[in-house]
Amino acid sequence: MSTKNYLTPSEITEATIETAIKKTKNSKINMLILGILAGAFIAFAAEGSNMASFNLIAKAETYGLGKVLAGAIFGTGLMLVLIAGGELFTGNTLIIAGVLDKKVSLKSMLKNWFFVYLGNFIGSILIAYMMNKSGLFTSGDNMLGAVTIKIAAYKVGLTFTEGLFLGIMCNWLVCLAVWMSYGAKDMAGKILAIFFPIWLFITSGFEHSIANMYYIPAGIMAKGNIALTEAASLLGVTAEKLNHLNWGTFLTANLIPVTLGNIIGGGIFVGAVYWYLYIKNGKRLKGKLKINNASDNIAA
Repeated sequence: MSTKNYLTPSEITEATIETAIKKTKNSKINMLILGILAGAFIAFAAEGSNMASFNLIAKAETYGLGKVLAGAIFGTGLMLVLIAGGELFTGNTLIIAGVLDKKVSLKSMLKNWFFVYLGNFIGSILIAYMMNKSGLFTSGDNMLGAVTIKIAAYKVGLTFTEGLFLGIMCNWLVCLAVWMSYGAKDMAGKILAIFFPIWLFITSGFEHSIANMYYIPAGIMAKGNIALTEAASLLGVTAEKLNHLNWGTFLTANLIPVTLGNIIGGGIFVGAVYWYLYIKNGKRLKGKLKINNASDNIAA
């Protein structure tokens, strides 16, 4: 066992498998409630990053700068999940490492995914509803609401292939953030491990299924306000795009392909690859690894 204040990649792999075992032994109700918390945390990060950057995002020439600012805020969501405690579906794709190591059954992993995903959806929708009722979407002469609608309309306008690959790249980075946070033994290390990959994913414009459970429903709800839709039209959201923004396209045009991409990005490109490198084809650590992670049984 390393005496340093961080774990090596092989130790992180072992820690991830131990965490996967604990996650899948959690009760269904705990999975659901922790999922609701995580969904709310990610939704808070989504609405906060929009609030910080909506004036920049509304101007096409500064769209990149708006993404940079949004990315600097968004990492707070995963910090809350990993440090305060929560269950996040995208991070839980790493449970695949435990399945490959035959320490977790496929059935247990799928049960965890189901209840956590459901909880994430409930938590995200709750914040989207509260934001719509709060009146905050009228901020900046209705521009926050307009940008919320514009983002949602863009997301349901993706092709299946685009959503899939944007989802893969997103959760590759998100799970690397989770992975590295498992390797940090102190609070500062965890925060830094989370911050930079999440900043990169948001700045890049990749697609996160749980974040989209806020972004798109918030836009669908906001389009019920005529003043917000009129402001959105100034940003190029046509009547056709507005009509295409609905609960059906939320599911088929975004949530399904992005979720599949997230599973591949986190489960295969992080969990499976590192299991193969450090467990199957590497020298397994002898003895039980002590995970120095206060929330290792519940975090993302």
